[in-house]
Amino acid sequence: MASIFSTLSTYFAYPFVRYALIVGVLISLCSSLLGVTLVLKRFSFIGDGLSHVAFGGMAIASVFKLTNDMPLTLIVTVICAVLLLKGGQNAKIKGDAAIAMISVGALAIGYLLLNIFSPSGNLSGDVCSTLFGSTSILTLTRAEVYLCAILSVIVVAVFILLYNRIFAVTFDEDFASATGTNANLYNLIIAIIIAVIIVLAMNLVGSLLISALVIFPALSAMRLFKSFKSVTVCSAILSVICSLIGIIAAIILGTPVGSTIVAADIIAFALCYVLGVFLGGSGK
Repeated sequence: MASIFSTLSTYFAYPFVRYALIVGVLISLCSSLLGVTLVLKRFSFIGDGLSHVAFGGMAIASVFKLTNDMPLTLIVTVICAVLLLKGGQNAKIKGDAAIAMISVGALAIGYLLLNIFSPSGNLSGDVCSTLFGSTSILTLTRAEVYLCAILSVIVVAVFILLYNRIFAVTFDEDFASATGTNANLYNLIIAIIIAVIIVLAMNLVGSLLISALVIFPALSAMRLFKSFKSVTVCSAILSVICSLIGIIAAIILGTPVGSTIVAADIIAFALCYVLGVFLGGSGK
């Protein structure tokens, strides 16, 4: 045990490890807050769809040889989040169909663009790193950490300020509209926040694993609690703990960061499910 703590203290002395932990905590916190809302609204796969869109945005940025692909990726992802919302309200194109259309199309176009225009000689490695995460979380600069911190603070602040409205829209959108709440506006805000979270999480777990950060903590918390506030708080705590464990384990064991974090989330869900059944809660 002493050797483990000695090893950890050695790693924590490096700035890149501290940066990775800070960004991991911030991204996990943000993703877990909106995860409960998406699960309850049965719109969980919007995270998966927008992650594919973010991959397409990164591919476009590489075509234009942009040194910082985040601004363009963020713009593309937010636009597609709005289109997904509008598509979900269209009687001819249901929500799940709209997600499938945009996500698969963006993934295919992105990969096609990378094949045609990629300046890298290791295309397979670049694509795999983007889809499943890479060591880029361990090479963050101070500026990137600051940007992540600013966007995370904005996301958390918006969620706290609009908590009551988000709660109302989540559980009964028709009733919320009848009482004067602009449900479309708050759905749009939720979609934009999710788009921001997706772009932030790309470096952490990769585009194909982002949904795990959104869904697993929420589902785990629902095994133990029933109220919206309790589930949200528990989801945030579980998400942060799993990310910390995943990042530290990945650094020590040399495993992929994204996959290790998701594995920690899966273990947490299994434990919460068993505990929920044992306590006679919602896990029955």
